[in-house]
Amino acid sequence: MSTTSTLPCTGDLIDFDDFLTPEELELRSQVRDFVQTEIKPNIARWYEDAHFPLEIVPKMAKLGLLGMHLKGYGCAGRTAVEYGLAAAELEAGDSGLRTFVSVQGSLAMSAIHKHGSEEQKQQWLPAMAAGEAIGCFGLTEPSAGSDPSSMETFARRDGDDWILTGTKRWIGLASVAQVAVIWAQTDEGIRGFVVPTDTPGFTATPIEPKLSMRASIQCEIDLAEVRLPAGAVFPDVVGLKGPFSCLNEARYGIIWGAMGAARDAFEDALSYSQSRMQFDKPLAGYQLTQQKLVDMALEINKGFLLALHLGRKKDAGTLGLHQISLGKLNNCREAIAICREARTILGGNGITLDYSPLRHANNLESVRTYEGTDEVHTLILGNKLTGAPAFR
Repeated sequence: MSTTSTLPCTGDLIDFDDFLTPEELELRSQVRDFVQTEIKPNIARWYEDAHFPLEIVPKMAKLGLLGMHLKGYGCAGRTAVEYGLAAAELEAGDSGLRTFVSVQGSLAMSAIHKHGSEEQKQQWLPAMAAGEAIGCFGLTEPSAGSDPSSMETFARRDGDDWILTGTKRWIGLASVAQVAVIWAQTDEGIRGFVVPTDTPGFTATPIEPKLSMRASIQCEIDLAEVRLPAGAVFPDVVGLKGPFSCLNEARYGIIWGAMGAARDAFEDALSYSQSRMQFDKPLAGYQLTQQKLVDMALEINKGFLLALHLGRKKDAGTLGLHQISLGKLNNCREAIAICREARTILGGNGITLDYSPLRHANNLESVRTYEGTDEVHTLILGNKLTGAPAFR
């Protein structure tokens, strides 16, 4: 099996593969082949039809992509760098498909793996790793996005049971999930609950229509007096450290994924510029086009180097939370600019689904917003630099 570079030979200016191990190269090659055969031939139709392809979930599971960075319970136990490389390849296919792997593994499975009881882990994680159960992660609400501490969803005790009431919004996969991790206020502080989605009172409604992430599912969840047994609550974690520990896993994957989208947009623009003739020579032969291509390639190369550096630190256990914000803020911001610039090289043809840049740019509007907006990550970094928190 080939192990082609993370960038095409004409875009990789730094010999990126020199930094990767044979195992990392092989994993990346497997995921890239999967994207080439299963996602890219179909993504334009899925995006146009606003269709999330549930049929490829078992194939992702067979590759070990679901909860791939978790250990035990049927999970692959891959490194952070391997997870990042897979995220980049998946998002080169489409952000919606990488988001599925993130919601499943970095949010829902990670929450159960980090905070769940042994019974909760045994009940759900093997089935989720095998693609036999899909999970979702309910934190955001209609009036509580960047400030989850203001959530209004509440869980009250009723004897040994818990009763959940509230609304969650922008919850990926909720309408096709078998289990939801729901975060709610309680008299003891914010707690997490493992909620089978067939529990009476749980309703998930897809949000439509959308201009972004069309090959994905985002929902509003209504929790109408949802009664849960005592064993549904995460036993030990209290407060926002619970959900934030999972959000940081998802944010890390975005650092890589956004660069995958940027790389794919660049490749489309580069190929087009080499074959599109204007004034008797290809677009690639014009200085203005070359400047665009060089500027894009520079940021992609730097973005992958940043992702790799942070991945190595994560594997070593030395990754700081502010460094996750640095990577998410920088790589999302650069990726969306690259995709927009790539579209300009394609001219009018770039607004069609025959080419990827505008689809990637539209998707990245969502990626740039979820798991912390630019503003939130800017304030995290500002606090790190100045020691003066500016959230309130």
